[in-house]
Amino acid sequence: MHSTDHFAPTLAEIEALALAAREALPGQFAGPARAVVLRVEDFAPDDLLIEMGIEDAFDLTGLYEGIPMTEKSVSDPGGPDLIWLFRRPILDEWAARGDVTLGDLVAHVYVHELAHHFGWSDDDIAMIDRWWE
Repeated sequence: MHSTDHFAPTLAEIEALALAAREALPGQFAGPARAVVLRVEDFAPDDLLIEMGIEDAFDLTGLYEGIPMTEKSVSDPGGPDLIWLFRRPILDEWAARGDVTLGDLVAHVYVHELAHHFGWSDDDIAMIDRWWE
């Protein structure tokens, strides 16, 4: 192996970046965020893409599945909320941008999906994720 060899980050490495972003959240959010299951896959499943009307799997970097905390009630069915991150579309966007670190992009996608869980407004997201500064 040569020092010039490069390998794309693995699913586990993308997950580690998202978990680091979760731990960096302000305390009032970090705890509840741990209750949301994180799954990292190369791409969204075909049936999900079809259901969402997305033709190109590279167009979906992440997805929140669940009921936002602001809408939950005791009568809602059990089961954990879930955030999906899709490695290949994230890597594609990262390469195309060329102006952000992979860690920053993963954190941005993760926080955006987590915002759906918390029922955050755009202003709430901006306080946590300074992406646009």
